This record gives sequence, structure tokens and C-alpha cells, in this order.
Amino acid sequence: MTDQQPSIALTLGDPAGIGAELVARLLDDPAVADSARIVVVGDPWLWQEGQRVAGTHHALSEITDFAQVRGTDRPVLLPVESVSADAVTYAKVSPAGGASVLNVLKLCLTAAQAGHIDSICFAPLNKLAMKQAGLTQEDELHFFADHLGIEENVCEFNTLGNLWTSRISSHVPFKDAPRFVTRERIKSATRLIYDSLQAAGISAPRIAVAALNPHAGEGGTCGREEIDVIAPAIQECVEAGYPAQGPFPADTIFLRARDGEFDGVVTMYHDQGQIAVKLLGFARGVTVQGGLPIPITTPAHGTAYDIAGQGKANVGAMRHAFDIACRMGTSHLAHHQGRPMARE
Repeated sequence: MTDQQPSIALTLGDPAGIGAELVARLLDDPAVADSARIVVVGDPWLWQEGQRVAGTHHALSEITDFAQVRGTDRPVLLPVESVSADAVTYAKVSPAGGASVLNVLKLCLTAAQAGHIDSICFAPLNKLAMKQAGLTQEDELHFFADHLGIEENVCEFNTLGNLWTSRISSHVPFKDAPRFVTRERIKSATRLIYDSLQAAGISAPRIAVAALNPHAGEGGTCGREEIDVIAPAIQECVEAGYPAQGPFPADTIFLRARDGEFDGVVTMYHDQGQIAVKLLGFARGVTVQGGLPIPITTPAHGTAYDIAGQGKANVGAMRHAFDIACRMGTSHLAHHQGRPMARE
């Protein structure tokens, strides 16, 4: 290990889902342990259960404080008592499971604020369980932002290999989505994805912006948002040094992105990008929490209650989430050490 390798917190996710199994499978790859200083954060019983389901065995040394992570050269476990085994049933949403997730994530966020870790990669969680446990924000991203004291706009990125997407609205009812189509939100989403792609190693990201209306509004005959709002926002981005293109019709923009023309796509609402990305590669998708002072990633596929506890979980998306956490964590560490960041 070198002092240029990031420290990464891995959490076990919702205890009723496949999270602990995914982490156990992830650490079964020898290359993973060599790529970062890793601390698994969670209940020891859940970690052991994940290994049982995955059919793996990792004798992790235990630490008592996040401050010890940078002194390690192999993955370690920071044990947390967040939920008892008898309070959890596979594939069942519960306040106990949601509270476990929230408590573990709070510990990791506090450790990040203290400078002990450089990124967080969390196994899938369940929003309903978290809301049953008292989550008041619309999703985990806004929970992170509130905990970290972030008042600026934040945005989830969904990634698939070298293709990233951002959106100007997220977990809101579809009927409310059009009111989020504003110049400021489009500019913010564009800036966030551009800066985050640079942090992930792409020096000059190529960003495309999707239209809202069919066929990009057909010259104003099928909606004027493209003319009055989206195009002016793109021009302002270009003038500010964020060379975006568009607006492009949403029904073809992802064909061009799939073929390598763009690195990032800014979409106008949740499903506009989610449907495309999940069709292109559901088992490989990753969600990156954008606009935060620390990189946070997770698989995009969710808790997979239908196969929880059965030893069938595919670790592909978790591995991709970990890889992105490593790259962005390396950039984060380099920034705080005052070193140049590597670029592709």
C-alpha cells in the first residue's frame, strides 16, 4: 500500500437484502484488496451471514476507530451494533433494517468529514425501510446532503461503464417534473456531471443535454421548453466553460451515447435516463451521488429481495461501484494532498 491509495468504507446495506452477500463476493477478488485501504462497516453477525450465503471466508481484523484505516494494508472490519439478527427477515421491509442503514451511513459520513476516509461505497438499501425508520428526506442523496451541510443543488448520476447520466429532478411525482425544467437546474446538473466525470478521470467530458418534449419540441410546435429554457441554459454552460451540446430528442440521444459520442447525458426527469441505462446494462449500472464533498457510490439495481439469502447475487454492479469509488477517492485524496490528479 502507498499513501496515494484511497481509504474506502464499504457498508453492508439493507440487512434483508443482498448487500452483505455482495460485499463478501467483492472481497473474494484479490485485486480488490490491493486497490485501496478498505474498511467494512457493519454488524459482525450480518458480515458473517453474508459470507455464509456467498460461500466465502474472509478473516478480517477488527478496528475500533475510522482513524485506524489509513494504517492498514488489508481489508478490515469496523464492527457496529446497528440491528439484531432476530429483528431482520430476508425480503421483508422493516424499520429495524432502515434504522441500521441510516446509523451505519451516518458513521461513515462523519468519518469522511473528519478526513479518515476518501469515499463510501454502500451496498443496496431500501428507501421504504429507511422512511419507516424516520428518514424525512426524499432519498438517500438528500439525506447525505443534509448530514454534510450541503445547501447547493445535488444530483444522482447513473453510470454504465464510460457513460454517465444526470437529471434535473429525481424522486418526485411525474406530474411535478416539468416545473423543475429551469435554466439554473439544467446548468447545475451539467456542471455537476462535468466536474464529476473529471474527478473520475476523464479530462474533457463530452456532455449532451436531452430535450423534454417529443422530437425536441418540433421547432416550438410541440412545446417551447427547448427554445425558451433548455437551449439558453446550454449556451450559458458553454460560455462558462462547460461545453455541452443539445437539446437532443430523448428517443435517440442514448443511441448516440451508446455508440460513444458522449460521456455524459443530462436528462429532464428520472425515468428519461433510468429506462435507457437499465436497458443497456441493468446488472452493471452504478449510482454516483453528485454534488457532495466526498465520493459516494452504490449499485443501481437495488436490494433484490426476490433472491436475498439464496446465494444468487451478481457482484458485477457492486464491483463497478467500488471501482468508481476508488478512482474518485484517489482524486479526492490527491486534492487534499495537493497532488495533480491523474487524467485519461
